[in-house]
Amino acid sequence: MTKTAVSSARLYWENKLIFFAPKHVAIPVAVSVFPDEIYAAPRSWTEKAYPKLIHYNRLPKGGHFAAWEQPEFFSEEMRASFSTLR
Repeated sequence: MTKTAVSSARLYWENKLIFFAPKHVAIPVAVSVFPDEIYAAPRSWTEKAYPKLIHYNRLPKGGHFAAWEQPEFFSEEMRASFSTLR
């Protein structure tokens, strides 16, 4: 082990309130919520944070490394998320 777990976790600990505050991002945004992620954003929060939300979906499995853990779900979400922008 590299003994860096504490220093990497420090970012989340020190910014826990600011990190999850709505950001009001003004560009089209898609959110796929994987159940084993650190924070599973509820739709109500997501809509406040991203006023131009174009896609929101909760997946049955996957986590922080969804593209690696669930490549099929991840690729389906990418297609569904941005199909309206073609």
